[in-house]
Amino acid sequence: MTWLRSTLGLLLALVVFGAATPQQAVAQIPAGTTRNGTFVWDGEKWEPVEPVPVAAPAPEIVSIQIEPPPLPVYEQPPCPAPNLMWTPGHWAYDPIDGYFWVPGVWVPAPYVGSLWTPGYWGWANGGYGFHQGYWGPHIGFYGGVNYGGGFMGIGFAGGTWNGGVFAYNTAVVHVNVSVVTNVYVNTTIVQQTTIVNTANVSFNGGPHGVQHQPTADEQIAEHDQHVAPTAFQQQHVAAAKADPTNLVKNNGGHPKNLAATKPLAEEKHAAPAGFKPPPPKPVSELAKAQAPPATVAAAKAATTKNATVAKATPAKTEMKPTPKPEAKPETKPEAKPTPKPEAKPEAKPAAKPAPKPEAKPEAKPAATPAPRPEAKPEAKPAAKPAPKPEAKPEAKPAAKPAPKPEAKPAPKPAAKPAPKPAAKPKPGDEKK
Repeated sequence: MTWLRSTLGLLLALVVFGAATPQQAVAQIPAGTTRNGTFVWDGEKWEPVEPVPVAAPAPEIVSIQIEPPPLPVYEQPPCPAPNLMWTPGHWAYDPIDGYFWVPGVWVPAPYVGSLWTPGYWGWANGGYGFHQGYWGPHIGFYGGVNYGGGFMGIGFAGGTWNGGVFAYNTAVVHVNVSVVTNVYVNTTIVQQTTIVNTANVSFNGGPHGVQHQPTADEQIAEHDQHVAPTAFQQQHVAAAKADPTNLVKNNGGHPKNLAATKPLAEEKHAAPAGFKPPPPKPVSELAKAQAPPATVAAAKAATTKNATVAKATPAKTEMKPTPKPEAKPETKPEAKPTPKPEAKPEAKPAAKPAPKPEAKPEAKPAATPAPRPEAKPEAKPAAKPAPKPEAKPEAKPAAKPAPKPEAKPAPKPAAKPAPKPAAKPKPGDEKK
């Protein structure tokens, strides 16, 4: 009995101890605590969870009244190693020092298949704000700004991921071919995605910015899982701000340090869940790749709008001098030549032919027998006077048609020549 009692007491003690242990564990691990970033304790058990995606940085809420300076033109340094992505230079802003230049630099891709979408300045609500760049599986909207180096305004024409390595399009990207061998040449895609920006405008929208709205593909890319600029990229911006030569107030918009020759350090990030880089293709296929039709159409439309905006400003200055010389020569020659040729030729021929044909036919029929002259003058005056009075009222000579109707009764006194020869013999006979 004693043995049985001791055994039951031991079992009871084990049960009590087992019940107390989970309570202590629950008390030590509050709900919502994570473990290794993959599990969450809900108060009773660990639940696996997906890693929280890193959202793209929100646009900086600023309203700057002064538009960003034009983009300086510079040569891209050659890519010194594989799988480096070019991040073009851009203008940044400091509330105290104003605009400053951030040099372009090569940056290691945070994960295989990631692409860099540059930041851009956009005009809205009467001010200019900066939209931060980001890493993602696709190129998003960067305002249509032609940064060069493959960023021609829409998408990226400087290369593409080809399996696990990045292939560079040397048509627009400088590469150290002794180190980087995965290259090709494709000029077609460069031409198709280029937004013409001869003024090197560095911002989107407004009366003077690049006139380009996001395409359907660019809108989809904005909703991808993004990675913010790496810590090394942020340090790069801070170093550019600390350099007085990069400030616009010191360089007048023409910085000396336009691009960095040394790439930044690498910062690894996990790829989005389920993302896989494009499968490898022969380099010959990459050289023939073309942009989607929607992208080509958007680039052409933006180019036309930008050209229209660019022509609007000089047209105002050219319109002032042009009308003055054009108005004078147009009014003077038009008034002088028109009345002179019309009045002279019409008055001269109308007066000359009228008396000549009328005098000749009247004298000839007088000598000829009566039946013949009667038929001739009736046909001639009937045809001639009909067109003459119609042409004369068009020339507006009111006084000239008056004597011509007097010539019409000339054939009527045809009876007068008949009595005249009869009168002449009568006085002759009397004299005889």
